[in-house]
Amino acid sequence: MKEKELMRTAMVRHRRKEIAVYRLSDGIYATDNSCSHEYSPLCEGMIVDNNVYCPMHGSRFDIKTGAVLDLPATSPIKTYQVKTEDGWIFVKV
Repeated sequence: MKEKELMRTAMVRHRRKEIAVYRLSDGIYATDNSCSHEYSPLCEGMIVDNNVYCPMHGSRFDIKTGAVLDLPATSPIKTYQVKTEDGWIFVKV
């Protein structure tokens, strides 16, 4: 994905895996796209500061670390390394 195409959040696929990509004030980050509580696409969730809220049940996750911050989720989400080069976003899966 081109860096200029990413407004706030996007979902990309790598084989069968869905990855949410976020633009925060200090850079670009990536996590699993699925809430760890019950499948819900995090790329559709509300972003506040460095956190994403699950659009289905409201669990909150730290985008940078994957840590779960609010119930009902109890397990963190996976995060991925991201780099930008020549205007492209690369996610290490």
